[in-house]
Amino acid sequence: MRKQLADYLAHLKHVRNYSPETVRAYESDCGQFIGFLEARLQAGSPPDPRRVDPLAVRAFLANLHEKDEKRSTMARKISSLRSFFGWMRREGIVAANPAAEIVTPRQERRLPRFLDQEEVVTLCESPDAGKPLGARDRAILELLYATGMRVSELAGLVLMDLHPRENEIKVMGKGSKERWVYFGGKAREAMDRWLEARRRLAASQKSDALFVNARGTPLTDRSVRRVVARYVTEAALRRKISPHGLRHSFATHLLNRGADLRAIQELLGHASLGTTQRYTHVGTEQMMAVYNTAQAAIRRARRGRG
Repeated sequence: MRKQLADYLAHLKHVRNYSPETVRAYESDCGQFIGFLEARLQAGSPPDPRRVDPLAVRAFLANLHEKDEKRSTMARKISSLRSFFGWMRREGIVAANPAAEIVTPRQERRLPRFLDQEEVVTLCESPDAGKPLGARDRAILELLYATGMRVSELAGLVLMDLHPRENEIKVMGKGSKERWVYFGGKAREAMDRWLEARRRLAASQKSDALFVNARGTPLTDRSVRRVVARYVTEAALRRKISPHGLRHSFATHLLNRGADLRAIQELLGHASLGTTQRYTHVGTEQMMAVYNTAQAAIRRARRGRG
């Protein structure tokens, strides 16, 4: 099955245009399942994908449960297997998809983590913009929040994607779908400082990447994640936030300011409105918190008059 997995990963990368991070996730999930099958077989007997049945997939799921894996993790791994075996079925390697009918564990409904506006300001102003790499880091933070783009999208930007006069950027999203995102004055100022610093850092390089490291070579998505993690720690924010947390903050703040859900969907590049709708739960939770605080103040005032 490892040969089939290698072919499947190549399909995801070159045909489906999945990001390197997504391909690595499929490799990890499906590779773990193959390792589970290999452990159940005699040494030297590689698993035959044609002999994998739903019972084997359920046994794998039970093994994950015994290891106290999170339900979200188990659901992702089963989803990866469905996709892997679905591809093998279309290629004629297997006759049926053994993971197709497996019921995944019921998911805990988790609201996305996000920062309030003061925390966003604290985070974005943490880098020292007077230094070249500080200017880069501030531009990264400002742009992630101002546009709501994914880290992989930001890391893939080239200079030609940026249209500073119109305050817009062309982004290549999931499935090679292009979209335009927009940014405001703060992000524009940060980008202007970074572009000036970039000319010095990348002077001897031919890279057209928008964000580069100290050697002038393109910044990877992993490096961007490290940048965000470092400034979250330095800013001592009470919430552990990831780059995706800035994306959540962008969407939540737009919704709370009355933005249309369809517009937010387009800006985020969500294929389904259902994915975007989870931010309405965040808005509802905030409204209830405000309501409960107000009611508590009213009750205290009435007791005081009594």
